Amino acid sequence: MLEVGMKAPDFTLLDKEGKEVSLSDYLGKKIVLYFYPRDNTPGCTKQACAFGEAYPKYVEKDVVVIGISKDSVASHMKFATKYELPFVLLSDPDLVAIQAYDVWKEKKLYGKVGMGVVRTTYVIDEQGNIEKAMEKVKTDKNAMDILEYLDAN
Repeated sequence: MLEVGMKAPDFTLLDKEGKEVSLSDYLGKKIVLYFYPRDNTPGCTKQACAFGEAYPKYVEKDVVVIGISKDSVASHMKFATKYELPFVLLSDPDLVAIQAYDVWKEKKLYGKVGMGVVRTTYVIDEQGNIEKAMEKVKTDKNAMDILEYLDAN
């Protein structure tokens, strides 16, 4: 996991419409960058929908929300359309950002060990530095936990 105070690694990935998006495009804005394992799974859907419901509050605070998984652009488009997700979803099949943010780790699922994305959320400040890092977040509480953090700081 990356440390608070570090420069957030820049990246360029494709969004759900196939357009290139770089983290540096958002310099000057606060960013909530969350990594999740997979579109259309129960936990990831719960997390994404919670960010979707809270999104107007993020907009009020002028905070950008970006979700990243290794799913394809087409998968993101279907996921975003099905659940009416209003924020940026980025596709990282080559694990560029996922590895740069140290969220590709060994995981155990039903007794089997494999590599996968560990659900992690970063808050990045207007200068592009990591302000907060949260590992093993709760899917249904993550969006509100971040809003509470933003309100307190």
